[in-house]
Amino acid sequence: MQSPLATVGNVNVDLILGPLSPWPVPGSEVLCPDSDLRVGGAAGNVALTWRAWNLPFQCASSTGDDHFGDWLRAGFGSTADHWSRTSGSTTISVGVTHPDAERTFLTTVGHLPEFSWRDVERQLDWDALRGGTIILCGSFLTERLSADYGRLFDRAAQEQIAIALDTGWPIHGWNEETRARALHWVARSQIVLLNEIEATSLTATATPEAALESLARHQPKSGISVVKLGPKGAIARQHAKTIRAIAPQVGVKDTIGAGDVFNAAFIASLSQCTPLAQALDHAVATASLAVSTNPRCYIHQEVSV
Repeated sequence: MQSPLATVGNVNVDLILGPLSPWPVPGSEVLCPDSDLRVGGAAGNVALTWRAWNLPFQCASSTGDDHFGDWLRAGFGSTADHWSRTSGSTTISVGVTHPDAERTFLTTVGHLPEFSWRDVERQLDWDALRGGTIILCGSFLTERLSADYGRLFDRAAQEQIAIALDTGWPIHGWNEETRARALHWVARSQIVLLNEIEATSLTATATPEAALESLARHQPKSGISVVKLGPKGAIARQHAKTIRAIAPQVGVKDTIGAGDVFNAAFIASLSQCTPLAQALDHAVATASLAVSTNPRCYIHQEVSV
C-alpha cells in the first residue's frame, strides 16, 4: 500500500538549447542544433514523473497570469486546478547544454518569489496527506515561501507528514547566512536529497561521504540523508549506516531534471515501504534511464521493487 505523496515548490517553463561550446562572445550569434520547450522546475519534474507512473499525488505551486502560465497549467491538467496565479510573467529558465553533459541555467525572476505559505496551505488536502511525504524543493527560488518554512514544517509535523527537502542551489552562493538557513531546514526534514556540490558546499566538507555524515548529524533521529553523485550513482545514510548505489553506464542525452526524477523515484519507492538500499538502487536506475532517453522514458515498475 502506498502512503500519500505531494510536491511543493517551483514549476516553471524550461527552454533547453544546445549543445554549446565555447561560450559565445558578447554581441555574436550562435546556432544551437537542438531545442526543447517544456514544463520544468523541480516540483514540476517530480509531478511529471509521478504522473507518468499513474501515481496519485498532490502538487502545490503557482504560475504567472500570462500565456506561459496558461501553457503550464494546460500541461498539468487537473493537477493545476488549485494553483495560485501571480500578477505578471511566469518564470522561464533557459538551460544551455554543453558537450561534456554539463549545463548552464539562465532564469528570470518571474512568478516564483511570490509563491507563499498561504498558497500552499490552501492548495493541499492535509487530511488526505496524513502519514505521507512532501517533496519540498526550489527553496531559494521561492523566497516568500521559504521565509515561512517554519509554518509548513509545523503543519507537516501536526499531520505526521514527512518532509523530503531538496533546496536547490542558492542564487547568491553558499555564504554563512545561507548555510545557517538551509541547515535549519535540514534539522526539520526527515529526508534530505542534495547533489554532490550542494551537499559539500552546504556542509563545508571536502567529500560527499563527509557531507553525508554532516547532514545526518543535523537531521532528526532516523532521518535519511542522500547525496546524488550523477554518473557515480548515489549514497545514503540512516542509523549511522551508509549505503551506495552504482549507476549503470549509459549514453547521456539530457541531464536536465535528472535529480528531480531521482527524488520522485526514491520517495515513491519509500512510500511503499521499500527498504532503503532498494529504493536507492531504483532511484539511480530511474534517473539513469531518464538521462539516456529522448523523449524521456521512466521505469514503469517503479513501486514494485
